[in-house]
Amino acid sequence: MVIENVKAFLPRAGFKKVDITIEDERIVKIKENNKAETGAEKYAIPGLCDIHFHGAMHHDFGDADLAGLNEIAKYEAENGILAMAPATMTFNEEKLNTIVDVANEYKNTIGQADLVGINMEGPFVSPEKLGAQNPKYLMNPDIEMFKRLQERSKGKFKLVDMAPELDGAMEFIEELKDEVRISIAHTCAEYDTATKAFEKGATHLTHIYNAMPGIHHRKPGPVIAAYENNSEAELIADGLHIHPAMVRFTFDMFGEDRMILISDSMMACGLPDGEYELGNQAVTVKNAKATLTKDDSVLAGSVANLFECMKTAATKMHIPMEWAIKAASINPAKSIGIDKDYGSIEVGKYGNIILTDEKLNISEIIQKGEKIR
Repeated sequence: MVIENVKAFLPRAGFKKVDITIEDERIVKIKENNKAETGAEKYAIPGLCDIHFHGAMHHDFGDADLAGLNEIAKYEAENGILAMAPATMTFNEEKLNTIVDVANEYKNTIGQADLVGINMEGPFVSPEKLGAQNPKYLMNPDIEMFKRLQERSKGKFKLVDMAPELDGAMEFIEELKDEVRISIAHTCAEYDTATKAFEKGATHLTHIYNAMPGIHHRKPGPVIAAYENNSEAELIADGLHIHPAMVRFTFDMFGEDRMILISDSMMACGLPDGEYELGNQAVTVKNAKATLTKDDSVLAGSVANLFECMKTAATKMHIPMEWAIKAASINPAKSIGIDKDYGSIEVGKYGNIILTDEKLNISEIIQKGEKIR
């Protein structure tokens, strides 16, 4: 396949007019194209990578259902998310084992997002910053439990989210930092504790500002600790979780290479308002806002996919388009170590390309050299 005369978003070069040749699933040539314009310009951006979401189309990764996972992956691919690392919730080890077993059964298929990892969100989180996590299965970080899960998953866990103030958290970080990326999440940790966690080897901050102390001039909290310690930061740009001004501030603070857009989508993604579920808890979606049914002050994930979040960041929140694209593609791919194959339009990587207009309206999606939309 040859994709001709497109303005492609390239690493280190930004948007550049090129022809892209894909053979045997991978990009083999990117050639500059100086032909005159004929009609509306086409833009080419990399297939996206969502490293923190729970579900879509009435299915949840935590359901441990292969047919459901296939439906989720199909929806993701149809919306330009061609690599996915879905997140678990706060469950016990037995339930996590069933989720792992289904992930092991999943086969990467054209027309569905590639499963590139698992994000373990819970059960190592604070009871005081649960968000939509289920309190029934909370526990302190357990090194041996994680090792069992990682072995069972054949190394699929790429991220473990935890509250660093919990007993055993620092020891967990110190022992496992070279085996899995560790993210600060659902935490009451103040600046000093969070700083210690980053110094021990944590590298990531889960859905920044949500389920953690905010920034205060006398209590800088985990956000400033992450900023000072070169951590990456996940951000949900659905227009509900974080005010646009704070989104701009956060991109300016962390910079274009450390920001990671996530969707944190739940099973209502792609569906109308109604009654749904997340982590065995009832969720109500009203006006595209998901909250716990028992407490509508608690957000329960989003109903936006990652492409929508990226587009919202770029077109409504005034984040530079190049920054928003990086935050939804190469940055998450690098953060979980899959950037050899995914995340950017480069020779040697999979031919995963989204064709859009200048306003990020999708016209075509190409996965490994095959048109899927």
